Amino acid sequence: MAATAFASRLRDALGPDVVRTEPEDLAVYAFDAYSEDRLPSAAIVPRDAREVAIAVRIARECEEPVVPRGAGTGLCGGAVPSRGGLVVSFARMNRLVELDVRNRRARVQPGLINLDLSTAIAGHGIFYAPDPSSQKISTIGGNVGTNAGGPHCLSYGTTTNHVLGIEYVDAAGDVHRTSIDDAGYDLTGVLVGSEGTLGIVTEVDVRLMKLPEAVRVCVAAFADVESASEAVSAIIGAGLVPTALEIMDALITRAVEAHYHAGYPENAGAVLLVEIAGALDDVAAGEAALAKIARAHGALSWRAARDQAERDALWAARKGAAGAIGRIAPNYYIQDACVPRTKLPQVMHAIDAIARDHTLPVGNVFHAGDGNLHPLLIFDRRDKRQVQAVVDAGTEILRTCIDMGGTISGEHGIGYEKKETLSLVFSTDDLAAMGKVREVFDPLRGFNPDKIFPSGAICGEVGVRGPVRDGAARGGDPHDSSLLHTSSAPPHSTPPNGSGAHDNRTPHDGGPQHDSASVHETSQTIGA
Repeated sequence: MAATAFASRLRDALGPDVVRTEPEDLAVYAFDAYSEDRLPSAAIVPRDAREVAIAVRIARECEEPVVPRGAGTGLCGGAVPSRGGLVVSFARMNRLVELDVRNRRARVQPGLINLDLSTAIAGHGIFYAPDPSSQKISTIGGNVGTNAGGPHCLSYGTTTNHVLGIEYVDAAGDVHRTSIDDAGYDLTGVLVGSEGTLGIVTEVDVRLMKLPEAVRVCVAAFADVESASEAVSAIIGAGLVPTALEIMDALITRAVEAHYHAGYPENAGAVLLVEIAGALDDVAAGEAALAKIARAHGALSWRAARDQAERDALWAARKGAAGAIGRIAPNYYIQDACVPRTKLPQVMHAIDAIARDHTLPVGNVFHAGDGNLHPLLIFDRRDKRQVQAVVDAGTEILRTCIDMGGTISGEHGIGYEKKETLSLVFSTDDLAAMGKVREVFDPLRGFNPDKIFPSGAICGEVGVRGPVRDGAARGGDPHDSSLLHTSSAPPHSTPPNGSGAHDNRTPHDGGPQHDSASVHETSQTIGA
């Protein structure tokens, strides 16, 4: 069915206030923080699950794919409409539907901003724990889609540890509800982290936590990032689990301090940001134990924030680290990988060596407590040498993390960006098993196609089948360099998929992407 007929059916069913079809409106939904440039056939901004269900049924009948979208802060292309189709924006579905203070539970719509939930309930002495650095703008639904983490996931866990149930629309346009209290299979756990490929989430039941009696934020300075990493391993090895353990290297620390003036030591080779929360006496004892271990592993200084304002300033600077890179260069190329904590010193040394070999500045800011790395290779995309160097270096970093027992993503998800690298950590049989799960939920592959699973011959068992419209989707061999093109879209990359299949490709503006990381304008990206 022609796109105009599809849009007409949506307008007739939902009304013009819900449906977007003008090119200038659709352009808003053509990219996320990862970037792309493919317009959807239509977009809707529904008010409730009923309208989502109606739209899904119409899209199925018209053979149009459906892509859910939160705030568009994703870094892996999970919300890009790679085949056009229908984008479902949850900008209107942003309410706190129900609050149960006594049982510390809430029911929220997927478009509710992460931080807005904790702000709304703070007066009751409770909060929502998952806190990605984008929490001021990212949505609960988007966090559910990628199983988002954040600095405090070290002690509190990631999003999946705080989701109690989900309401979702299935591929037939029917509405279902799951609960972790249900007998049988944990469908709630299956849906969290599925990146919109199994169903469209329309409500989320979340677990809330009691605000701690005391919170202490401390900063330790080290001569280098390897020493700071060794201190982190020693802290966890001693059985101490503070609420957060974050590291910034010298380059990031200087950029952050120049921008935020939060009080980080600019002459340090690396800083370790530590948060301890709990009963007042426990926090005091915890700080003493942590400071002792830090000093034993080379900490040059240790100080605690004096008050709430100073704590907030330190955290604001840490969470705004990626944006502060704009003081150094116009572009950065970010990785999201995990390694065992004990490997942190080795992998940080390796990342530095890789960047040096390619004559690139690199900044490291990462969730050290759980080994989740975010190296930022800094460059200017107008320099072709730097562009190719950053692609090659990014691939080497990813391979190094895998070789050290790590994996390809810690919290950003797989999406469109890293789908070709999934075969580096999973066998064809593993991928086929995942594909069979998807087949049960969405046999026609209408939900968020081209995401998570490798394309082409890498895993034929999970390739796109059924009548979902391909439209002007990019066909053929995903490694065919003739598919590359340029456009006016925000910059991104097409780095190698880690298998050597297209090691000669370079970042560009538009075209098919099978990356191991994303290139971003520093002024646009919310960061890691």
